[in-house]
Amino acid sequence: MRYTVSIEIALPREKVVRLLADPAHLPKWLRGLVLHEPLSGEHGQLGTKSRVVMQMGRRKIECTETITRREPADLREIPKTSVVHFDREIVGEGMWSAVRDRLTEAGPDTTLWESENEYRFSGLLMKLVGLLMPGAFRKQSQQHMQDFKAFAEQGKDVRDATG
Repeated sequence: MRYTVSIEIALPREKVVRLLADPAHLPKWLRGLVLHEPLSGEHGQLGTKSRVVMQMGRRKIECTETITRREPADLREIPKTSVVHFDREIVGEGMWSAVRDRLTEAGPDTTLWESENEYRFSGLLMKLVGLLMPGAFRKQSQQHMQDFKAFAEQGKDVRDATG
């Protein structure tokens, strides 16, 4: 299964990239995040493997994330014509996923974040989930982007949300 979601954020790209790359901000916008800890390497750097635990309703999902591409490596003073790439592979029980994020300047103070997502499932349960609920994956990706936009633009923290 593959899909692409995108969103425009009313902030300069350099600021958006720094907010996305900072592990201290993850719990503020990544709804359901319980834990994100590097197992090897430095958070967000190429080749880093991290243990990620997410709470999805009553279910806890644990997976391993590996950063497979980060360009440029230095996120300060990125040339205006450059595209920032941040790719990762996520492996969990019955699931493999690749996320390829691209951030481009949509205007002087606007950033376009495009996220290409690919999923492969193994095991009967996960194959059924992928077959019967493909829209749930796209919806969750879009929700994460909207939560990040609200955090970046207005300082909203998903942990403060009620209900």
